[in-house]
Amino acid sequence: MRHGNKINHLGRKSAHRKAMLANMAISLIEHKRIATTLAKAKALRTYVEPLITKSKDDSTHSRRMVFSYIQSKEAVTELFRDIAAKVANRPGGYTRILKTGFRMGDNAEMCIIELVDFNETYSVSKTAKAANAKTTRRGGRKKKSTENDTVKHTETSKTKETNSEETK
Repeated sequence: MRHGNKINHLGRKSAHRKAMLANMAISLIEHKRIATTLAKAKALRTYVEPLITKSKDDSTHSRRMVFSYIQSKEAVTELFRDIAAKVANRPGGYTRILKTGFRMGDNAEMCIIELVDFNETYSVSKTAKAANAKTTRRGGRKKKSTENDTVKHTETSKTKETNSEETK
């Protein structure tokens, strides 16, 4: 029975499993998205998310701790420089798993695991959110009446008056 055994061994010895997860973490950090099986993606998510959390604090100690897991200078540099800057205000959930179907040979469930903040397809910009928030129930846009509109209106009326006076 598996009482309290929460780790998925993935059919490998511990050294092989650690090396595989480290290599997959390096690939995910460098390419921002990798295709793998669902079981490996779920194991990778529990492996890489604490590393991304550690990368938010750019200190020598945290760099050494992350390097002890992934053993790649380039990946550690990219993690602390690029990825940590993008996920600085996110409290967790740095990865997304998208199921893609089944593999032809052995019918294993395949998926794509990606870093959430690096996929522009799913991220909604702030201007798009603001534009969507100002619609009515029937689908039309609400009339914006702000100070800017009144200022523009008064400026255009003043320019019209000056133009009409100049023509006389």
